[in-house]
Amino acid sequence: MRVAIDTQPGGAAPNEDWVAGTPTLAVVLDGLSTAGLDTGCRHGVPWYVAHLGSQLVATLADPDTSLTAGLAGALERVAALHPECDLGNPGTPSATVAILRERQGFLDHLVLADSPIVLEGAKGFTVHTDLRVDEVLPELRAEVEQYETDTAEHREALRRFVTAQREVRNTPAGYWVAASSAEAAEHAFEGSTPAGDVRAAAVLSDGASRLVTEYSMATWSEVFAMLRTGGPQELITNVRKVEATDPTGQRWPRYKSGDDAAVAYCQW
Repeated sequence: MRVAIDTQPGGAAPNEDWVAGTPTLAVVLDGLSTAGLDTGCRHGVPWYVAHLGSQLVATLADPDTSLTAGLAGALERVAALHPECDLGNPGTPSATVAILRERQGFLDHLVLADSPIVLEGAKGFTVHTDLRVDEVLPELRAEVEQYETDTAEHREALRRFVTAQREVRNTPAGYWVAASSAEAAEHAFEGSTPAGDVRAAAVLSDGASRLVTEYSMATWSEVFAMLRTGGPQELITNVRKVEATDPTGQRWPRYKSGDDAAVAYCQW
């Protein structure tokens, strides 16, 4: 498996996405927004995704370790790296997870929250994702989306939304992400596909996939054409070009003008 990767921040703030690729593995993490609220952790989201990603790559190099067990173990080890922080804080640093691994003629996948994995096969495209977060607090989400980005009203609505999300995050009443507890791994969606059925694959943060899923400015076929010709960088560049036509989120309401983007493009 050949993996090409790229990640770019959506603005001036530090990049909270993380991506890695090996001959058998592709991993994308998308750190969740804190909206300026207290997290109980002195390290921050970029530190968290870098350490969780590194632990995942090391753990999942062993083909006998399942993706779920690998994620659970990585979560436990990262938590052990900063016991002085308040890991029980509902806003503790957290992230979505998307993993694709080639093993014994199959492609195993795991998704936790809304970073998708897209497989290109002879009959079209298959998207693996976890959209449970979209079912949570729709009224507060709509309130955020009614304001232009980078306004005081938008920032305050986003703060209320994130505060409410934290109360249901990693609970049966809400949705699940990677945070401080290994329990989240049990709620990930996973599966397996014969490797011979797949021509190429893309593991994406939602900052990259939104060219299709949120903006409807490309099809998956067009996205994979971009990846074949210009790699992950071309896909992210096209996302930025589209966002530049709507900097205040009037056409496409969103949480910020540009989101961090990460891409792992896999070929055989």
